[in-house]
Amino acid sequence: MKKIHYNKLIRDGIPATIKRHGGDYKIRRLKQREFEAELLKKAVEESGGLMAAKTKQELANELADLLIVLEEIKKTKRIPEKMVAKAVKDNLKRKGGFKKRIYLFWSSDTGYKTNERRYKRK
Repeated sequence: MKKIHYNKLIRDGIPATIKRHGGDYKIRRLKQREFEAELLKKAVEESGGLMAAKTKQELANELADLLIVLEEIKKTKRIPEKMVAKAVKDNLKRKGGFKKRIYLFWSSDTGYKTNERRYKRK
């Protein structure tokens, strides 16, 4: 049987699913620091799935996957829910929400540093 190399963090039930379908696999348990780094990569991977969702149910499934990863990050990094709630409140106060549906084409370079990647418009 052909091998597909994934080299990524997977959910606990995946090895059993592979076996159930007659497949084989190679896994290892990650050390804590590796696990934390891979969780962050997994959050990026799962958020990418939102773009591919075509139905409301697919979107709900992708949101669920992302929320599970985010909850695990909170647990692993020992970030209390109160701290996240305060950060949400502070961010909304500082940046606002999305009620106005504002789409930015460009702005002057004021030296503001954002954490988003810069995408070139096609």
